[in-house]
Parts: sequence; structure tokens; C-alpha cells
Amino acid sequence: MPEGIKIIAQNKKAYFNYSVEDKIECGIALEGTEVKSVKAGNVSFTDSFAFIEKGEVLLQGFHIAEYAFSSVFNHNPDRKKKLLLHRDQIKRLQRKVEEKGYTLVPLDYYLKKGRVKVTLGVCKGKKLFDKRASIKEKDINRDMAREFRRGLQD
Repeated sequence: MPEGIKIIAQNKKAYFNYSVEDKIECGIALEGTEVKSVKAGNVSFTDSFAFIEKGEVLLQGFHIAEYAFSSVFNHNPDRKKKLLLHRDQIKRLQRKVEEKGYTLVPLDYYLKKGRVKVTLGVCKGKKLFDKRASIKEKDINRDMAREFRRGLQD
């Protein structure tokens, strides 16, 4: 990642369950104590996804835990969050999602110049045999790295 970017969380499961066709950087509209809670890393997005409704991109399933040091006026942890994109970007995403099998999945959350950003991926679900191929490739790479380290130590 370039300088000035701090990664908060990555969705590693998305790369296993989906093949990522396209990526786009989005801002996210947060309220009150949500920003402090995100900066503290109190986020969970195991089953989060984005959808387009009335010309807006909304993020569902992104849980931001309540900020521990706030007053009684805390945020709702499970509300839908609005993603900030240009109108032409939303239209392009809309056309992609209308194709069969495509969905919008958040890939990672990070801070860029003090602002919370989301990398949104246009993804297509993998079949079981694709997942097996991914596992096999990962095992082969791990074995090659292990052999390479052994060769360096000798």
C-alpha cells in the first residue's frame, strides 16, 4: 500500500469465496462515534455486502461496535452505511451487478489521509472446484517457500 494508508481490516474470505473482477475505492458515510470505533479496529464484516438502492450504494452487514468511551448518544452498530461514489461510478456498478452472478463485496477497510475508505470488489462466486484449485495452489506455494528456505539454510 502507498504511504499514508493504514489498513484497518481485510476480507481474506472474499478472495477465497469469490473471484474479483474489478475493484473500486469508496468513501463511507459514518456518524458520530463510528469513526473512533473504526480507527480502534472494532469492526466485523464477515457477511457484509453492498447493494444499489435508489441510486445509492449501501453497505449491509458491516458491524461497527459501540465506542467504549462515549456517552448515551452512541451509534446503531448494525445500520446500513452509505458508500460515497460518483454517479457515473454507481451506474457502471449497476450495469455489472445486473449481470448474472455478480455481487458487490467489501475487500478491505483502511484510513487514507484520516478518512475511512473501503475497497469494493465486483465479484463472481466461485464454484467448489475453483475453491479446491485455490487451496491446491496455496499449498504448492507454501511447499515451494519451505523448500526455498531449507535451501538457504544449508
